Amino acid sequence: MIRAVKGTRDLLPPDTAVWNRVDAIARDVFRAYNYHEIRTPILEETQLFARGVGAETDIVSKEMYTFEDRDGSSLTLRPENTASVIRAYIEHRLDQRPGIQKLYYIGPMFRRERPQKGRYRQFFQIGAEAIGSESPFVDAEVIELVVEILTRAGLQGFTLLLNSVGDHNCRPAFVEKLREALLPVAAQLCTDCQRRTETNPLRVLDCKVPEDQAIINALPSILDHLCDTCNHHFTAVRAHLDSRGIPYEIRPRMVRGLDYYMRTTFEVIHGNLGAQNSVLGGGRYDGLAESLGSPVHSPGIGFSIGEDRLVMTVDQTEAQTEGERLAVFMAPLGEAALLHAGILARDLRRVGISVEVAANAKLKRAMELANKSGARFAVILGDDEIAAGQYSLKDMQSGEQHRVTREELFQKIRNQ
Repeated sequence: MIRAVKGTRDLLPPDTAVWNRVDAIARDVFRAYNYHEIRTPILEETQLFARGVGAETDIVSKEMYTFEDRDGSSLTLRPENTASVIRAYIEHRLDQRPGIQKLYYIGPMFRRERPQKGRYRQFFQIGAEAIGSESPFVDAEVIELVVEILTRAGLQGFTLLLNSVGDHNCRPAFVEKLREALLPVAAQLCTDCQRRTETNPLRVLDCKVPEDQAIINALPSILDHLCDTCNHHFTAVRAHLDSRGIPYEIRPRMVRGLDYYMRTTFEVIHGNLGAQNSVLGGGRYDGLAESLGSPVHSPGIGFSIGEDRLVMTVDQTEAQTEGERLAVFMAPLGEAALLHAGILARDLRRVGISVEVAANAKLKRAMELANKSGARFAVILGDDEIAAGQYSLKDMQSGEQHRVTREELFQKIRNQ
């Protein structure tokens, strides 16, 4: 038997109803905040992620699915989508459009990391990017949008973590101070952090190895080394969040795992997900577009929700909503009735009513299937019903059954 590749999985009904519900909620929220959908290819040139995400990040150095195409070029399955969105923004000159470009995406990403609870090698993200403004108001609005999606999806008990990682003016000095603090303790850290001490000390703060945390917690805090501009920006972001009643915790050593972040970074964690408890992460990336070749300064901020992990934590009892439930199960008795049922089912479907027709099933078996399908109504039609211009309509909740005309049938089902 051929099985799904390790780290991937099939999403089956009724679980897919939860996914559809979360997607629909996200789209409704994006619409309210004037975001518009962008769909980028799942394949990109490898250099896009090496330059955009950072060559020394775990994503680029360990986790990407990269291969050589037939023409010798190096291609990569996208491990995240911010770099792709910015590439599309530059390529199609979206900077020429008026106002902030607010873009969202929903789709699969690929990383070859160790499969664990809520983490897969093909995983799904809901994300957004607001490009064209440095305003802390935009930062707060993006974070508010995130909280709104999670709340509407039914996620409870989550915690918003907040930090600032400075910019090109203040971060280099902090990185040098961090490197100095790491040198005497580097040998006590994990192998990856020993390497990062030399190549990218900021990445040490993102380490998740439990044995390293005591050392990391004693390292200097970037909040003590922000320049005036970054400090004022972070103060303004917090003021906007406070005014909207959005609670958060400041985590000075939260830097996120991608090199393009600057100033505001944020993360949402949830206790039901174990040690790797992050539901989403995001932040500001004001220099990313220029590093990827943008001819103009294009500051931005965005986030990505791990949809696999979000779906794990929302209320599973709401999986099959009324909108997804089968409305009508049809039990035609005989070939003539089956022909009639096909036309009737088509007409019901055209007005948005979901219908299943039991083809060539005896009445007893058809009603068993109607029960198992969870249908709201069963319609029984045979020669007598067709001749009389009426159908037997059974309410599967109350068990009541009576004859209705075609018009009454449509009205009754639509009312319910």
